[in-house]
Amino acid sequence: MGYSGSDGEWIRAREELVSELISLGHPRELGELIARQLGSPKAIRRMTSYLKQVRPRNVEEVVDEMLAISSEIDAWHKKKASEQANASYTEYLNERRNSGPEE
Repeated sequence: MGYSGSDGEWIRAREELVSELISLGHPRELGELIARQLGSPKAIRRMTSYLKQVRPRNVEEVVDEMLAISSEIDAWHKKKASEQANASYTEYLNERRNSGPEE
């Protein structure tokens, strides 16, 4: 399922999210779907925090926030991958420069 961290941590975060959504009048299934979509306990806790602070009443607001969190996570992953690729390329260039002229 692609969880990061321990399964127990993920389950606790999911249950807190589900409980918060139920308290807002949404079905349990919505919380389980959102937790699966977000994937990590940190992202799930961020969503739960949003629910507690904003107390959205309609599903559209809940899903919009889930999509925003997912989008930010995807952007962060792309940024980190780009940084790693740039670091590898710089290392490659430095190795070529330090190896001297080819014979």
